Amino acid sequence: MRTTTVDVPVGDGVADAYLVRPEGDGPFPAVLVFMDAFGLRPRLAEMAGRLAADGHLVLVPNLFHRAGRAPLVDLSGLGDPAQHGPLFARLTPMIYGLTPGLVAADTAAYLDFLAARPDVAPGPAVIVGYCMGGRNALRAIEAHPDRLAALASFHAGRLVTDAPDSPHLGVGAVTGELYLAHADNDPAMTADDIATLEKALDAAGVRYRSERYDGARHGFTMADTPVYDEVATERHWAALSDLLARTFGR
Repeated sequence: MRTTTVDVPVGDGVADAYLVRPEGDGPFPAVLVFMDAFGLRPRLAEMAGRLAADGHLVLVPNLFHRAGRAPLVDLSGLGDPAQHGPLFARLTPMIYGLTPGLVAADTAAYLDFLAARPDVAPGPAVIVGYCMGGRNALRAIEAHPDRLAALASFHAGRLVTDAPDSPHLGVGAVTGELYLAHADNDPAMTADDIATLEKALDAAGVRYRSERYDGARHGFTMADTPVYDEVATERHWAALSDLLARTFGR
């Protein structure tokens, strides 16, 4: 398994990204991972490495590349809940700066980068998103249903909003399979929000599983934060492995 940092050309510059690939020549099925708000760091490289160990080539782009190369904030206090307020004060403009149009354009660039590699198997990729990455991954598969065969979203927030471009309103474009794991008692994705999302998916005829992880908090897969939940994270790995195996036929 090899982990490198690569620069992915996008329309208005480059996005730095982790590229993690198994040993050997391939070709390997591609997995595109959308980061949480804290960005590229060892925990995400570790998670990408687990996917690569199962035979996938994994790209984890810095979604905030327009603000600079990762890391964009000091993450030394990530394990301290008291530091999260100041961190989010700096990250919030970057989070809301990711418009649906930018996500769609950047996703096309990430997929083009993968498709051009000789070690990537032909055909659609799978996209995985964590926290805000889950929301943007849903936008990505809505924008590129022919290039993304499946989505796995974990503890995503704001999949349902009152805005006219709320992610749940675009699910009619999705042709692939979705797996949606919701954190329990998540103020960014309430029980009413989950019900609204599921109603939209049902109406659109989308193939999906939507599950609530009881007792798990928003961000539960991130071992470098205080909300990490080992049991919920192992459940997430099992669900993700199942989706990847089913999608890629491995």
